[in-house]
Amino acid sequence: MLPMEAIELDAFRHAHERDTFWCGTLLGGCGGQLTTKLYTDRACHFAHHPDPDGLPHVCGRAARGVNSADHRNVKSAAAAWLAAKGEQATFAYIRPGGGPVGSVVDVQWRGGALRVHLDQAVAPVWDDAVEPVLGTMVPVDRDMLAHRWYVHRIRFDSEGTARCP
Repeated sequence: MLPMEAIELDAFRHAHERDTFWCGTLLGGCGGQLTTKLYTDRACHFAHHPDPDGLPHVCGRAARGVNSADHRNVKSAAAAWLAAKGEQATFAYIRPGGGPVGSVVDVQWRGGALRVHLDQAVAPVWDDAVEPVLGTMVPVDRDMLAHRWYVHRIRFDSEGTARCP
């Protein structure tokens, strides 16, 4: 994650001077190369290089907040959790019903499976072999909650430049 403060961006640039950054297609982006933008009056951020004609680059990525990559954070957190239990998982960014990439993450391992719903784009399926895990903004029907008695929830918080469950 790019630091938002100018003084931290200088250190980030130095630490990553040989790296390149690209607009993530799994985040709905265009795949174009990015650069860092330094500001002292607002948050520093990644930006696209201008098009060859000098005009600003047009990218279709709609989600730009810190939570827009939480589907990747689900993968990292679940992989670490399962590795601590001696399990290896597979992950899929699925799109049931044509939902946007990143709304739902499937986690499977030898002993089970989870379907993580990070937003409301895809409704959870409750009577399946895959256990639903819901982001904080995914509503639960009162009748379903009364029937099940519990719901698994996940939330990511920013801690420094990291997103932690």
